[in-house]
Amino acid sequence: MSELKKAILNQQKLLLDLQHILETELHLISSRDAESLINMLKTKEALLDSVQQQDTVIANLYTKASQEQKDDEEVVALFNQAKEIVSQCQFRTQINQTAVEQGQLRLEHLRNLLLESRAKESMTYDKTGRTQGGSSSGGISA
Repeated sequence: MSELKKAILNQQKLLLDLQHILETELHLISSRDAESLINMLKTKEALLDSVQQQDTVIANLYTKASQEQKDDEEVVALFNQAKEIVSQCQFRTQINQTAVEQGQLRLEHLRNLLLESRAKESMTYDKTGRTQGGSSSGGISA
């Protein structure tokens, strides 16, 4: 087996590992397990670095390969499989991004509800009977 084929197969393995991490990441996002998510992000970052390094190796091997090796059906099929895995990883990343954004929106909504609740608790009435926010201690003298 040529070095180029071995490099592409190695890249596919790394991409499949990334795909698995992205699936686990979604589970951790939905379960709100922040500590495990942070640990996984470190693993994911290291894996992405490995993918990038392997891309460089493949690019170097590809430029050195003969046209016959580049046109080899098996090499073309391996490249296509790798591209499909990358596409799936991109899709999973978008799903994870959406999940994070929705979680942030939920937290923001909860924060707003709490602030509204707190504001209602501190409502007072002025001399005319109209409501006003803030503490009632301002401007009252004995």
